[in-house]
Amino acid sequence: MMRWVRLAIWALSCVALIALVAEPVSVKTQLFVALCGVAVMAVIRGLQLSGVWRHVFIAIGAGLVLRYLCWRTLNTLPPINDLVDFIPGILLYIGEIYSAIMLAISLFVVIDPLERAPAPDLADADLPTVDVFIPTYNEDSELLAMTIIGAVELDYPREKLTVWMLDDGGTDQKCNQPDPHKSHEARERRKTLQALAVELGVNYLTRARNEHAKAGNMNNCLAVSKGELIVVFDADHVPDRTFLRKTVGHFRRDPRLFLCQTPHVFTNPDPIERNLGTFQNMPSENEMFYGIIQKGLDKWNGAFFCGSAAVVRRAALDEVGGFSGITITEDCETALDLHSRGWNSCYIDDPMISGLQPDTFASFIGQRSRWARGMFQIFLLKNPIFKRGLSAAQKISYLSSMTFWFFPLFRVPFLFAPLLFIYFNMQIYIANIQEFFAYTLMYLAANMMMQNYLYGMVRWPLVSEVYEFVQTMFLSRGLLSVLLNPRKPTFNVTDKGLGLDKDRLSELATPFFVVFGVYFVSMLVCFWRWFVEPDANELLIVVASWNFYNLLMAGAALGVIAERRETRKNVDRPARLALGPTIVTARVLDVSYGGCKVELEGRPAMPAPQVGAIAILDVELRESRDVWQSLPVQVKHVSHKNGQTRIGFAFADLKLRHYKAVKDLMYETSVEIDAFRQGRRKRQGVLAGIFMLIKWGILGPVRSLWLLQDSIGARRARNLRRPPSSSGTQSPERDASAHRPKTTAAA
Repeated sequence: MMRWVRLAIWALSCVALIALVAEPVSVKTQLFVALCGVAVMAVIRGLQLSGVWRHVFIAIGAGLVLRYLCWRTLNTLPPINDLVDFIPGILLYIGEIYSAIMLAISLFVVIDPLERAPAPDLADADLPTVDVFIPTYNEDSELLAMTIIGAVELDYPREKLTVWMLDDGGTDQKCNQPDPHKSHEARERRKTLQALAVELGVNYLTRARNEHAKAGNMNNCLAVSKGELIVVFDADHVPDRTFLRKTVGHFRRDPRLFLCQTPHVFTNPDPIERNLGTFQNMPSENEMFYGIIQKGLDKWNGAFFCGSAAVVRRAALDEVGGFSGITITEDCETALDLHSRGWNSCYIDDPMISGLQPDTFASFIGQRSRWARGMFQIFLLKNPIFKRGLSAAQKISYLSSMTFWFFPLFRVPFLFAPLLFIYFNMQIYIANIQEFFAYTLMYLAANMMMQNYLYGMVRWPLVSEVYEFVQTMFLSRGLLSVLLNPRKPTFNVTDKGLGLDKDRLSELATPFFVVFGVYFVSMLVCFWRWFVEPDANELLIVVASWNFYNLLMAGAALGVIAERRETRKNVDRPARLALGPTIVTARVLDVSYGGCKVELEGRPAMPAPQVGAIAILDVELRESRDVWQSLPVQVKHVSHKNGQTRIGFAFADLKLRHYKAVKDLMYETSVEIDAFRQGRRKRQGVLAGIFMLIKWGILGPVRSLWLLQDSIGARRARNLRRPPSSSGTQSPERDASAHRPKTTAAA
């Protein structure tokens, strides 16, 4: 009975909402009603009201959005007989409809995120057997060693845990390829990783051919391993000791559970965070997905496999023939296949791995291109709408994750629309300034307030806009290529751990300078038209504001491609330094895979160390107080600050036994990771987000132009130093650069 009552209330509410949305009113009445709605939303937001007020807030916001869409559809489209204006006008309108659909889907997904109870504690005798898969392709052995050590040290019975290093960079195909240099590299890699596996006590496995990329690599190990559960860690994802204790219990609770996914947390900033200087203070870009969206998907049994930091049941994989490998996003594809067969998933919002983000903007774009193309592949080849076995909620959940990545195609009209009026006087959006304020501005305000209300703790206003802006021109080409040939994309590994030793412009910078220049000139044209065409001033105000917003985005993008050098990870750990016969106490201030910086405590009576000198640095291990590990180091530089001596060291001739200490320095425990994550979760208001964008839009061009000037000056200096060469002969420097390996963006 209560179910029918609730359905009746929902039906009446929907009818009332539609009636309010479709009711024609004057522009003044619309503005008054919209302002009242925004004011009520602001009060709910300001007083942090919850419970039923959450639904009231969303209902008011949705009503304002729907009123705008109704007005936009009936009153603003150019006449169809004027194709010059109608075609770009309808493309812009389709882009807005896409945004509205994505808003509606996201509201459905996150309306009531699920908070999971902790996994039940199991006695050691009741724990299932576990195989840990660590797929690797081209990662450095030092980076890989950190992850393997983390896996070996998991708090789990030794007899029930087997760790596998899955080397796809040392396959028979790689070792026997025609290029002698590449084949030699592959054989040396295989030899190095085999020795690493023996030293660390894990199983090394490779295969004959690199077929079906990561999915094929893991399926190759499925055929020889026996564990009841499979844990997957990417080569740069170092797990916390508690990972298995906090996850495997869920599989005993639910015999139909195929997946337990945990969040990906990163110890280094992505290129946008690093170049805009937001890593320490602003929630990371993936926080919105792992902090709220995955919990919303979990509510509908739609949380999906994210490729790493997850536990998967072998029996479920056996049912579908292993990890799916038709698309280049094997993780989401595998989850889709298993959900459609009635298996369940769960998401645990407990950060238990430390990973690495791409170091350069080019590798970041390559990574996102693979995600976008892979999701588009799944949409075309295994569309969840037509997938049997999925519930309606699961279909919507998968659509939300896939269709999000279509944004590059639908964002393009927003970039060009104001330019069409500024340069060609095309009117593709029919509205006067009063209607713009009453409908468009109120819609934008309601939209931003809803997003800030739902995601404000994990995503600051307009940050998503910056991320999408810088990806649009590159990802749109990838999506179009998938549309032409859905089975063509191939899996490429994202470069990580490379580092940047100096500030520089990204190799992808040129298009952003062009776009910024176009918007800047367009603002000048707007000013010129303001004085010479007074009849067009009303519409010109709207278009100029739009163009100015795009100019700020382009300026922020220039800040993104002005890449800052990679800094070491800040730490504060006790240490002892043995430099010759003298032993002094010190503190480690920062660390990377290559070295660290220490500060000597007090004013030790010792001569200043010489650059190049070899020393021994003892560091205290975090999880074993009063247990120290020695590291051989070499002095790189010495400085003095506030009367204290600071020494920069490079690690010198590390052996495998030293990696434990480096890992201990570089990676936090899950408690420390979560504390850092929670410390950045601070809500930023809409106005504060606007001012932040203005700051980025102003500072970004200044910094990028400064680096451009330095780059041009350095190139001229190299040309002046280069000796003249005779016709048909390259200079030694040019010849060497022709054979230097090129840096490519890994997709």
